Amino acid sequence: MTDTRQARIAATSAFCLNGLLFGLWAARIPSFVDRFGLTHDQLGLLLLCIAGGAIVAFPLAGRLTDRIGAARVTRLLIPVQVAALLALPAAPSVVLLAPALVFFGAAYGATDVAMNGWATEVEQARGRPILSSFHAAWSLASGLGAATGLILAGIGPFWHFATVGLPAAAICWRLTGVPWHSRTSDDAPAFALPRGPLVLVGFMALAGALAEGAVADWSAVYLIEALAQSEARAPLGYAVFAVAMVAVRLAGDRLTERMGAVAAARASGLTAAAGAALVAVAPSLVVALPGFALLGLGLGVIFPLAFSRAAAEGTVPTGQAIASVATLGYGGLLIGPPLIGAIAALTSLRIGLAMLAVLALLIAVLARSLRR
Repeated sequence: MTDTRQARIAATSAFCLNGLLFGLWAARIPSFVDRFGLTHDQLGLLLLCIAGGAIVAFPLAGRLTDRIGAARVTRLLIPVQVAALLALPAAPSVVLLAPALVFFGAAYGATDVAMNGWATEVEQARGRPILSSFHAAWSLASGLGAATGLILAGIGPFWHFATVGLPAAAICWRLTGVPWHSRTSDDAPAFALPRGPLVLVGFMALAGALAEGAVADWSAVYLIEALAQSEARAPLGYAVFAVAMVAVRLAGDRLTERMGAVAAARASGLTAAAGAALVAVAPSLVVALPGFALLGLGLGVIFPLAFSRAAAEGTVPTGQAIASVATLGYGGLLIGPPLIGAIAALTSLRIGLAMLAVLALLIAVLARSLRR
């Protein structure tokens, strides 16, 4: 077994790759909209495919993680993630794009469970809160991935994804090849939903996931349609959001130690609500970008807090606990994309994004569930 410093670097690289690939996809969503002539509700249904793939993968990844180890599963999923991303621009029609998005969502979701399982093991070995720093790496990488859309907007999505994603995957494969003995269990169930005190933790994660996913999936489209920005500028909203998440997650472990998990989550929910309201009423890009920043600051620590609480439950294997919270939490992605798309089709995308303020207030209400 390697020392925790090496393991922390290795697990961090997995978070970076996962975030980078997601940021690449988020930056090029407008390209897919233009290519296939998608309406708001059609895009929402396609984004539902990503969520569906992730939801199916969560419990399977949790079971596999408990059986063979989180570190091993994380490394095995590296090439799968890249292949799933490259399959998206290779799809010649909407009919084939849908299953490609399911594959992408499954690869993303399975990796999310495995790498968080590994990260919680490193956190427990270190004996102090460090999970927020892993999520900071994810946010930084996703922001950088989205920012590459500003530089590489002139080339097709396939070559954009390949140019950035393949070298990053090779580096991650190298870094994750460290020895680490993960906890294993042979009696992990095939499917798990949160039980007992983890139910409310799961609902809090659900609200955070729906809001975070909405920013990733709709911010670029919103800037183009509501604020008349170019496709080259469209990734700015998500990039600013991701940078803000990096900032708060870098300070998140210290913030949690000082304020406590409950107070940190409550303050985060109120901050995110203010950001969502600002984005929804923004008359220009100059006003919208600070709103996206507040959303990032507010949502940044929610998932680290939820996963850390799940891993500390102790009554169920770690993989099962994390997968159960992820299943309910990311379940928000199932209703989020089509819900916002339907609201936008019936009213406007502004009103759809205004719903994020309600979700953020729900996070503040459920903050007490983080007490152990």
